[in-house]
Amino acid sequence: MLPFLIVGGVGLAVLLISLIVGDIFDHFDIGDGAISGTALGIAAVVFGASGALTTTNGLDTVWAYVLAAVLAVLAYVIAVVFVKRLTKSSDGVPASALGLSGVTRSTVSPAGGEVSLDGPHEVERRLAYSDETIAEGARIRVIEHSGTRVKVVAE
Repeated sequence: MLPFLIVGGVGLAVLLISLIVGDIFDHFDIGDGAISGTALGIAAVVFGASGALTTTNGLDTVWAYVLAAVLAVLAYVIAVVFVKRLTKSSDGVPASALGLSGVTRSTVSPAGGEVSLDGPHEVERRLAYSDETIAEGARIRVIEHSGTRVKVVAE
């Protein structure tokens, strides 16, 4: 039963790392995305859990390994299909805020501040900075967009 617990524990660690950091195998050019860290983690957890359960219920060790391996492969295939389907469904392209206008929600300076923008996809405040200090409540316009931050000027 110890091998099942070890494989399941390693699988849980890989799964948690993949969920927090992102898929760790995306950084390597292996099989054009055929290997997914999330799917491998799921497969290892299923292998460990099913092997431990079948062993504790009195099934012969050979059959516990066979059943655990079959369930792990099945879980891997299902996980890969779902991960690829989710990846294809996400747009992945953030909307540009360049040219949008809005209002400062705090004083904006070269050190930073917050703005609310008037755009169809703008529902939250954004971090902003400017070359000159702009008072809270002033109308602004976005002149640069870098990641989640925007550079603004007073209107």
